[in-house]
Amino acid sequence: LLEEIMIEELKEEGIVNNVGGRFKLSTLIQKRLVALNKGSRPLVNLDTKDKMQIVIQEVKQNKIYLDSSNEVRITGELETTGGGLADLDADDL
Repeated sequence: LLEEIMIEELKEEGIVNNVGGRFKLSTLIQKRLVALNKGSRPLVNLDTKDKMQIVIQEVKQNKIYLDSSNEVRITGELETTGGGLADLDADDL
């Protein structure tokens, strides 16, 4: 019952629009569940072992998102796909 209520919360237009649509939301949830099952640390403090509840709270609190290549990213975390500050050389400045 609790999971049904939480899934209903995810159907709210604000959450769906914030993530970028229903397809992106379902992709985000699925990929994040896989990551948690492989040992990733939860980004929210919940007194539960239910990974679905954890993911739903991470989404609702804007802790995670899908990047342009549909990979799960943590809000505020720097992407390491190149082109960043690490590629700068002091001679270029």
